[in-house]
Amino acid sequence: MSDLSVAPDEVEGHGLLKGKVVLVTAAAGTGIGSSTARRALLEGADVVVSDYHERRLNETRDQLAELGLGRVEAVVCDVTSTEAVDALIASTVDKMGRLDVLVNNAGLGGETPLVDMTDDEWDRVLNVTLNSVMRATRAALRYFRGVEHGGVIVNNASVLGWRAQRSQSHYAAAKAGVMALTRCSAIEAVEFGVRINAVSPSIARHKFLERSADAALLDRLSSDEAFGRAAEPWEIATTIAYLASDYSSYLTGEVISVSSQRA
Repeated sequence: MSDLSVAPDEVEGHGLLKGKVVLVTAAAGTGIGSSTARRALLEGADVVVSDYHERRLNETRDQLAELGLGRVEAVVCDVTSTEAVDALIASTVDKMGRLDVLVNNAGLGGETPLVDMTDDEWDRVLNVTLNSVMRATRAALRYFRGVEHGGVIVNNASVLGWRAQRSQSHYAAAKAGVMALTRCSAIEAVEFGVRINAVSPSIARHKFLERSADAALLDRLSSDEAFGRAAEPWEIATTIAYLASDYSSYLTGEVISVSSQRA
């Protein structure tokens, strides 16, 4: 009998994104973004990775290129800037000739009780986590409006968009906004031949998260999952790849929970 409390080996690619150009935001480092870029390459895509941190972004690009799979390009982008996000979409098309899939992965968390929250902290989390998704979705849809091939957008939400957790009002509000944005923009995107869906992870443990969050909290959240463990980042990435692929051709406006802890 398979022990689901033990993370399996990463599954091989099956060509789900063969011939596609995939752009992933916030892709530097060791989290869901870089894992999604890696998965896209394993599934046959060419990839553009983007992040605000240029050094870490270039390191990620080089690591992905070492896989010897598809083409990998990197574009530095501050997702809180409309001009930078518009330039990111334009640069992707200029470098790769087209864009097929946008993965909106940028997000910023924190732990602050609402009673102690400053306007600046609230605004910063919503700007990075929600407004950036709007900016990138808008820019991508403007591109898709002018081409014939259509495309896919996949947003990274969170189960906190559904459930309550102390000191997470800013992040939870932003992720609930991502879910609503996914649903509403998906209806509008149909006329451009574009599907828009979201994944909603609970906890995917990686080096950056381990450094930035309380270990006891991470352990508790992990143990609350049905498998008694956190997801591996690649396990979230495979769900993103599914939503980006033709296997999900009739799905749009949906938020897929990658967790047993939806509520």
